[in-house]
Amino acid sequence: MFESAFALSDASRLLAGIVLLTVVTIEFGGTFLVRIASGKVPFTEFQKSFSRAGHAHAGVLVIFSLVGLVLADATGLDGFWGWVARAGIPLAAILMSGGFFASMAGKGRTEPNKAIVVLYAGAASLAAGTLTLGIGLLVA
Repeated sequence: MFESAFALSDASRLLAGIVLLTVVTIEFGGTFLVRIASGKVPFTEFQKSFSRAGHAHAGVLVIFSLVGLVLADATGLDGFWGWVARAGIPLAAILMSGGFFASMAGKGRTEPNKAIVVLYAGAASLAAGTLTLGIGLLVA
C-alpha cells in the first residue's frame, strides 16, 4: 500500500470525502444553468445572475474547502477551534450557494426574498473558518 509522508487527520479525511461527494450536486447545478441560458427556464435577469453566483460560489468554495482541510491539519488546532478551521469553509459553501438559490426562488422575482439571511450566515461561516485557519497557521 502507498505510504504518504503526510496523512490527513480523521476529521479532515471525513470532511474531504463529504466535500468531494457534493461535486455531483454542483454538476447538476451546471446542467440547470445550461437550461436557464438556453431559455428553457423562464427566469428574470435577477434570478439568472443569482443562479450563476450561487453556482460559482459553490464551486470555488468547495475547492477552497479541500485546500483548507490540508492547511487545518498543518495548524495543529484541535477541539472546537480545529472544527471551526475545518468546517467553516465547507459550511460556507453550502450556506452561501444555498442563500443565493433560496433568495431568488419564486416566479418572476426581481429582488431577494428573506432567505438572503442564509447567504449572510454563509459569509459569517467563511469569515470564521478562514480567520481561524489563518491565525492557526500564523501561530503554529
